[in-house]
Amino acid sequence: MEQRPLADRVAAVSALDEPVRRALFEHVSRAGSPVSRDAAAQALGLARSTAAFHLDRLAAEGLLAVEFRRLTGRTGPGSGRPSKLYRRADGEVAVTVPERHYDLAGHLLLTAIEEAARTGQPVREALRLTANRAGRDLAAGGGSFDEILADHGFEPRRDGGGLVLGNCPFHRLARQHTEIVCHLNLELLRGVAEGAGDQRHTLVLDPGVGRCCVRAVPDRARVGG
Repeated sequence: MEQRPLADRVAAVSALDEPVRRALFEHVSRAGSPVSRDAAAQALGLARSTAAFHLDRLAAEGLLAVEFRRLTGRTGPGSGRPSKLYRRADGEVAVTVPERHYDLAGHLLLTAIEEAARTGQPVREALRLTANRAGRDLAAGGGSFDEILADHGFEPRRDGGGLVLGNCPFHRLARQHTEIVCHLNLELLRGVAEGAGDQRHTLVLDPGVGRCCVRAVPDRARVGG
């Protein structure tokens, strides 16, 4: 599952802190069809230029989608320029501090259930394979193992020759369903390591207070060899 970088998501949410901009976003979101600059300005009692400025900022932040259409219904010469119309974007923007990815966990669990129902394999085995595959997909965008972990909220820090992960993106679920979620996490990160071509570490379960249940320990056989 693709997700925008944290800085982009924070900027998008922060754009709604401006009262006029937030009112325009709410107006467009409630509308049953795409809204023009003129219609938005009239509905909120704004100057057209003010409405246009804020609508374009919302579009730039990915909160609104834009389309162009002639509102007269006419085509051809003399029919006028198409109007710029706005509607709420289909994508979601979420910011959590510390960073959490419960949507990813839900996606993996549901995909595994569907796969188990289709193939007849045990759900836990389906989840293991699904999580590993998802980890390799995360690594497909490039970057080192450490960088991918940081980009997805695991907060890796060096611990000798290995890595301690300071944050669990599935924290609340891991506390309530420890065995299932920790094994999901382990296979996800094994997939990331495989996809990133990392040969320095072995991923193991090593739960501890205030950190992720997975630790990357040095692979002595490869590092020493």
